Amino acid sequence: MRVDFYLLSSDTAPSAIAALATKVRQADKRLLVVANDLPLLEETSQALWESSPEAFLANGIAGDEHDAMQPILLSDDVDPANGATFLLIADGLWREPGDHFERVLFLFDQQTIDGARLTWKALQDREGMERKFWKQQGGRWVEGP
Repeated sequence: MRVDFYLLSSDTAPSAIAALATKVRQADKRLLVVANDLPLLEETSQALWESSPEAFLANGIAGDEHDAMQPILLSDDVDPANGATFLLIADGLWREPGDHFERVLFLFDQQTIDGARLTWKALQDREGMERKFWKQQGGRWVEGP
């Protein structure tokens, strides 16, 4: 499994999530976005719908009969009810992804950076684990040291 650590500095979480979700959907993958913050999930849903006309990032917040059909599902639970193979942790609070996912996108900011550092170290020795660190530079994500 690959875990990509994304340090937010210039974009809001919802706009960064929309950019990352665009890439996931371009790869024809399903995405589960997780946060324990309903207002963040609602703002993210709106950002996904409004991101760009050519992207069309259809999504829904978990909890209704359409969860399984959503290409992007927003939830407070890491259970991929939509069959997602990509997990995006949106609130900077690490959750164990389980075996459902091939890739985890872990967003964090200055308020959650200490926890992200601990998670980076904790994943260091796990077999089959690849880690990458990304930071924002000039409106783009660049791989960090």
